[in-house]
Amino acid sequence: MKKQVIIIPVLVLVLVLGSFISNAQNVGSSPEYIKILTAEWKGERLPDGRPKVSDAILERLKNISIEEAWGVLRNKGFLNQYEGDWTIINPDKAMTGRVVTAQYMPLRPDLEKQIKEQGKIEKRAQQGGTNSWPIDMLTIGDVYVADAYNKIADGTLIGDNLGNSIYAKSQRGVIFYGAVRDQEGISEIKGFNGWIKGSDPSYIQQMMLTSINAPIRIGRATVMPGDVVLAKKYGVIFIPAYLVEDLVLTSEVTALRDEFGHQRLTEKKYLAGQIDSQWTDEIKKDFLNWLNNYPGKLPMSKEELDNYMKERNY
Repeated sequence: MKKQVIIIPVLVLVLVLGSFISNAQNVGSSPEYIKILTAEWKGERLPDGRPKVSDAILERLKNISIEEAWGVLRNKGFLNQYEGDWTIINPDKAMTGRVVTAQYMPLRPDLEKQIKEQGKIEKRAQQGGTNSWPIDMLTIGDVYVADAYNKIADGTLIGDNLGNSIYAKSQRGVIFYGAVRDQEGISEIKGFNGWIKGSDPSYIQQMMLTSINAPIRIGRATVMPGDVVLAKKYGVIFIPAYLVEDLVLTSEVTALRDEFGHQRLTEKKYLAGQIDSQWTDEIKKDFLNWLNNYPGKLPMSKEELDNYMKERNY
């Protein structure tokens, strides 16, 4: 019996080979991949595919406490979004922004070679180290978040030169599960802030960049490109973009509720047990009247507050 010879058309071979080439591992995630990772977000996006949470929400987020943000995320099932125990460049300044992620690993020459070759294809800078590649991508409102596997000596991702570049591009700073060098010089960059695990005078050695804008781990937290970060002296929270607006509003109302409760307890109008449990209709009515006559400026619009209160049972 003669064996059949199957002839594969040249066009099919070209298509298969093209598929392998097009599916080669990128250093930087494509906009399409980032959109898949952040599919819950329905709003405007940046050119690289990350969700574009509004500047107004980022500004309001600065006033939210770590505990309030963590409580909202916990109630929604997100239990792994917090990391603490940081060295902070300017601890009295809060920082919020849209996350750009980067992953670093111990150096492996064959993999580093492939990464640098892929960097040429992606038209990334060939002068200097690959640790400049995430910085080149930053835009206003971005926060550079990197997992450098807590390497301190010979693990310094930036010094004051790259720090100045970061601030010029983003008007923000960094969150590094790793180290920086020249912390004194970095601290003199007006407006720059950073949450780091340490500093060292050494240069970066025996480590390599492996990905940009892919999911990474920062200590206890899983971080996605396009997350929104809330960084304060008491820790760092990474918030899925599609939850940020609701988190801000919920936290703002919670803060107002606490302010009302503290005031009424000071006035001895209610007992502690009444304030610290499900409110009666009398207390709810009192709270709504108190909101309507709030002496300062409410953090949200009246329309936002009214819509929120309609859906809540305080």
